[in-house]
Amino acid sequence: MSQQNSSRPAEASGSFALGGDLTVNRLGYGAMQLTGPGIWGEPKDPAEAVRVLRRAVELGINFIDTADSYGPFVSERLIREALHPYADDLLIATKGGLTRPGPDDWRPLGRPEYLRQQAELSLRHLGVERIGLYQLHRIDEQVPLADQLGELVLLQKEGKIHHIGVSEVTVQQLEEARTITEIASVQNLFNLANRSAEDVLEYAERENIAFIPWFPIATGELARSGGPLDAAAKRHGASPSQLALAWLLHRSPVMLPIPGTSRTAHLEENAEAARITLTDDEFDALAAAV
Repeated sequence: MSQQNSSRPAEASGSFALGGDLTVNRLGYGAMQLTGPGIWGEPKDPAEAVRVLRRAVELGINFIDTADSYGPFVSERLIREALHPYADDLLIATKGGLTRPGPDDWRPLGRPEYLRQQAELSLRHLGVERIGLYQLHRIDEQVPLADQLGELVLLQKEGKIHHIGVSEVTVQQLEEARTITEIASVQNLFNLANRSAEDVLEYAERENIAFIPWFPIATGELARSGGPLDAAAKRHGASPSQLALAWLLHRSPVMLPIPGTSRTAHLEENAEAARITLTDDEFDALAAAV
């Protein structure tokens, strides 16, 4: 193993060309947990939040996922503080379409003028002229999807967005979205313990669309002492959380897990999951254990 790889474990996760032209290492970082309780307000330790972001890049992570609603805007501003000016190979993806009345309160709002306002604010808070990947955080059922994505297409034509993604969609919604514009990514809840979006993943895999699983480390009873994750983790000298991430990376070449944390030590542990190689038998045994 080269010295570079030994200090940059995320590179072992392999790469994916998001949208066909933005190549990133498949193990990324989700920046939601950098904010205060309830994903609201400033973090308890802003200096540690900055350290986490800088350490992520040092570990070979070059795909960071955030949203205007994290804070709101706290996560984006921390990313700018920690990493601006950005490395050429660093992709920072953000999202719009959820408004935040208070802690732990998330409400879809997809009016075109709101989406434009939020995208413009994200450009300012991140300190960029163009967002590499901008994702519709949720579809607002009160607004035609063509109007929601149509505004993002206008922003794309203006050079303010490069690629467009969607989040928490069904296969039918994803197909509808693709009749409106090219979709580079889909971000749905998915992990070893909750694979309800399997059909969306399979569709994304067939169409070579990046699949970004949020809440990727949900192990629950699987990680109990003597349980399937615990036993497999011991064989690999790893933690159950690392095994859960390794399982996702093994599952599909379009899978881009984005485990989040507010602690440097936890970030480093997650990054080491990229080095774990599961056999097909181990993968199947973990899948069957749910």
